[in-house]
Amino acid sequence: MMKAFLAEYTVCSDPDLAPEGAAMLSVLSGSFERCGYDVVSPERADFESEIRRLAPGCDVGLVIAPDHLLFRFTHLLEQYTHNIGCGSMNAAVCANKQRTSAILAKHGIAVPEEVGTGRKVIKPIRGCGARGVRLSDDTPGDGEIGQRYIEGAHMSVSLVGSRVTGNVCELSGGAPPLLLAINRQEIMVGDDGAFRYMGGETPVHPSREEEVVAAAAGAVSVLGCQGYAGVDLVVADRVFVVDVNPRPTTSLVGIAAVMEEEIADTLVAASYGRAPSCVHLTGRVVFDRDGRVRRV
Repeated sequence: MMKAFLAEYTVCSDPDLAPEGAAMLSVLSGSFERCGYDVVSPERADFESEIRRLAPGCDVGLVIAPDHLLFRFTHLLEQYTHNIGCGSMNAAVCANKQRTSAILAKHGIAVPEEVGTGRKVIKPIRGCGARGVRLSDDTPGDGEIGQRYIEGAHMSVSLVGSRVTGNVCELSGGAPPLLLAINRQEIMVGDDGAFRYMGGETPVHPSREEEVVAAAAGAVSVLGCQGYAGVDLVVADRVFVVDVNPRPTTSLVGIAAVMEEEIADTLVAASYGRAPSCVHLTGRVVFDRDGRVRRV
């Protein structure tokens, strides 16, 4: 039997985000088991040691971790098994929100511009999700950036990139990123200005669907993201890319509930440059940040 190593960092090391991480891990594990894999995951808190211990005996592997840690753990995984997630170097670029925005802007993809005064969104340059993101008139602190606040609809696009590794990749099929779904995001801004991600709805079909997908696919292609990627956007006068997550996101739990294909098969095929041209979604669901799903 083939073996899949699935490692989700927060389940081992971050109680605040652990329910979200556990939900994603459960969905992925179930899919890989249905596809004939024996799934192994870290059992101890020392994440690095568990990668070294378990990954060598597996046919494929995937690490899910906060963006600022993803490079380190993925780079280690790549030494021991076939990585079906984003490549470590690409993940390192995506972890730097300031650098990511500059690269996307250089390629004509709309991003919120940096501002130094007035009302702005302040976020960590290296952050995870909505942690530390706030609406404020303050000056950004060390390790933070301030970007223009854009009123609009909060959405994300979930994609699967086919194999991309550095400048040369013998496994690349040259296919564009595979669209899984567009998701509506539920974002709350508290009295303290802090952004809080509450969950979302999937799939949705906004009036500017082609524009939304084009912006997300362009961002993933420019940054060379492989495997599952979630692109956060604000739809206003233009479609602005506000974050690129080079890993499975919470939207996965909703998408898997309505997708006919197995996400495991899709990720493995894409890692060899053979992602399908489309997937089929039936129905619609809402989901919360802890991974609870309800059909609507």
